[in-house]
Amino acid sequence: MSENKGVLQGFKEFLMRGNVIELAVAVVVGAAFTNIVQAVVKGVINPIIGALGSQNLDHYKACLSASCHPDKKTGEFTDGIYVLWGSVLSAALTFVITAGVVYFLMILPMNKWKARQDAKKPADDAPADPTEIELLTEIRDALIAQRNGSPSPNGSAVGATIINQKTQR
Repeated sequence: MSENKGVLQGFKEFLMRGNVIELAVAVVVGAAFTNIVQAVVKGVINPIIGALGSQNLDHYKACLSASCHPDKKTGEFTDGIYVLWGSVLSAALTFVITAGVVYFLMILPMNKWKARQDAKKPADDAPADPTEIELLTEIRDALIAQRNGSPSPNGSAVGATIINQKTQR
């Protein structure tokens, strides 16, 4: 029973994470956006291409074999091997339009906004903390100076640094 609670609790935590909710919203918006792009392709792009032939790109095809004969009643080809290049062209146009709109209307403005936000952040003017090697070098010099009985080159600064490091822990 407790294992079921653990599994259900883990599933609930997974669903409540921000990434999952954002992904769900993206899928819903993407599905709605796909309908818009398909309408643009069918309503604008296909008629422009239709000026050269059929408005339905699915009718564009090529026969690979020599025995391609249309049925006299329906006009459909009943034999032969066909490449439906019009369908591929329509799908490619849909993809290119979708990718272009997503990039120019979503990605590019978001990147510019992030760049402006980063530019507004104040620069950190505080001096960088010393590295471990620098601290160890100062400690070594202080210990050598203390053993020899002579004052260290940095003297009290090294001692203060050591004391500060100990009190921060």
